[in-house]
Amino acid sequence: MSKPLQSWVEIAPDSDFSIHNLPYGIFESAGRGPRVGVAIGDQILDLAACSSLGLLDALEIPRWVFESQSLNELIRLGKATHAQLRDWLTHALSLPEHPLREHASQVLIPISDARMHLPVEVGDYTDFYSSIDHATNVGTMFRDPENALLPNWKHIPVGYHGRASSIIVSGTPIQRPVGQTMPADATSPVFGPSRLLDFELEMAFILGKDTQLGQRVSTAQAEDYIFGMVLFNDWSARDIQKWEYVPLGPFLAKSFASSISPWVVPIEALAPFKIPGPVQEPPVLPYLKVSQPSGLDINLEVAIQVPEQAEAIVCRSNARHLYWSMHQQLAHHTVNGCNIRVGDMCASGTISGPEKSSFGSMLELSWRGTQPLPMPDGSERKFLLDYDTVIMRGHAEKDGIRVGFGEVRSQILPAAE
Repeated sequence: MSKPLQSWVEIAPDSDFSIHNLPYGIFESAGRGPRVGVAIGDQILDLAACSSLGLLDALEIPRWVFESQSLNELIRLGKATHAQLRDWLTHALSLPEHPLREHASQVLIPISDARMHLPVEVGDYTDFYSSIDHATNVGTMFRDPENALLPNWKHIPVGYHGRASSIIVSGTPIQRPVGQTMPADATSPVFGPSRLLDFELEMAFILGKDTQLGQRVSTAQAEDYIFGMVLFNDWSARDIQKWEYVPLGPFLAKSFASSISPWVVPIEALAPFKIPGPVQEPPVLPYLKVSQPSGLDINLEVAIQVPEQAEAIVCRSNARHLYWSMHQQLAHHTVNGCNIRVGDMCASGTISGPEKSSFGSMLELSWRGTQPLPMPDGSERKFLLDYDTVIMRGHAEKDGIRVGFGEVRSQILPAAE
């Protein structure tokens, strides 16, 4: 790996947004509406302002692309244009003599002064189930410890179609969902707020290229169709889910909200952190085989913050624990000819590791409520309570280069009356 680059923008050593990252987001500030920005240190580079000043003229990207309220139009320009823009950003932010520096006061805005928006317009959303430790834990709790994985699990990346309309950006509170549940001591279902509200630690990739109906994307082609990644909290109401999921799977237990981090880390920024995936036994079918390292070494953590208390880290995991890679997920998603579109989102499923401290949900951490987690105020958590705030973070680090995702944080509000 080459020597880490330096930027003339001041960047803290532990910042997620180094010059090697350059994630894209949609922000608004100082009375100006949503537009495209790039995070660098604790600043946002306003690409709409850069375009207005003529700094981006050589790239021939229309100004309105940077004034859009989502990244979809920028994504739609394609990998070649993205590479040119990334090259320009790298040079502009690393070369002290670059013309951009003369306009720093006009184009750099403190992140603390900005309001972040959902970065993409999500047309469709698919949630996978790709962590073998998570699937084993769930199977052990609810089925047979000796046969925790269902017969298909090691043969296909299991997934389901989720609700795109309820994907929300970090900082947006959620209301505790209500629905039908079947208490253990009841003979008929009851209606009311979920009592077993949970988080799920996930990552998601955003599609960067359309396909036509009937077209397949191979594992070798997959990266050409992936624009970038975000952190993903797939909120889950476990008691609603238990009652509804047979025979067709999750519905209301998942569709009330999913929270994502506001900055989309380009897939190119994650290249230094690729690692081989796990050995897959039995061998997968040919269309799911990968010839290049397709795993990612990304450190992940989850914290719960009780009001007026310090946060408590409850989980430390890593994306390396995923059994099925993005490449395999996308290949399987399209193998039947299902078409994909720019802005579509595919989530990994809960990312749990082999140790209890790396379990990616309260269901596992409290082992179905039998092992409560202590909180700083002396209370305990089997599942999440009203006014708890859940915070997820992720970053990769190697040879002095750090690329992070910031955080996705959401507070739980009481159920609507």
